[in-house]
Amino acid sequence: MKKLIPYRALTLARKELYQYLNAPAFYGAAVFFLLFCSIWLFYMQRYFSMEQATLRPYFAVFPIVYIFIIPVLTMKSWAEERKTGTIEILLTMPFTEWDLVLGKFFSALGMLCLILLLTVPLPLSLLSLGSFDAGTIFCEYLGAFLLGACAIALGLLLSCLSKNQGGAFLGSAVVLMVVMLINQVTFAFNLPQWLSAGINFFSLAFHFESFSKGLIDSRDLTFFVLSTALFLFINTRVILFRKWK
Repeated sequence: MKKLIPYRALTLARKELYQYLNAPAFYGAAVFFLLFCSIWLFYMQRYFSMEQATLRPYFAVFPIVYIFIIPVLTMKSWAEERKTGTIEILLTMPFTEWDLVLGKFFSALGMLCLILLLTVPLPLSLLSLGSFDAGTIFCEYLGAFLLGACAIALGLLLSCLSKNQGGAFLGSAVVLMVVMLINQVTFAFNLPQWLSAGINFFSLAFHFESFSKGLIDSRDLTFFVLSTALFLFINTRVILFRKWK
């Protein structure tokens, strides 16, 4: 029976993937992501005048763009199920709470991976302009993946708590803005070291910084993995509560 759990989750994820691919919102989000990041790198950061073989300015804007992209990927997952009443059908089917949550999670994460894959041609087109560190680029993509996975898990939880897509999008955008950019408070104010460390601990962008520098810090890696698992676990508890409500 345990061996069937991943299969059921992947089956649900495949169904969700078809829905994403038929949704214009996904393509709009993908185009926005690619255009914004490219404009940021080449025009706002003036990449060619930097004379440095690094993509750090490109990946540095990912946490900000995720604030708008992740809600688009997650807003429909649970909120639309509640609005249309199909969540009642899902809860009566032979799926566990983890099957449902992981199915939603894998599908949204798959769409994010597709968007990240579409960004690969940009660094490939720049390789001939300098001696780029392949290990650093790998770390940056790994960090972008882990950051996105954690943000998706949080977005799915907020979608589960929302009654409609609009509320899910706004709620996710606001919460992600807080957890992404809360570390900026430590730069704006002269706070005690212990308070700054506490604020930075809850900032997703802060934990992404080591990956953007080409470093795999076990503390940041553990933070993303545990945070993602925690948000998914809470999501299953919310589903279980509604199942027996």
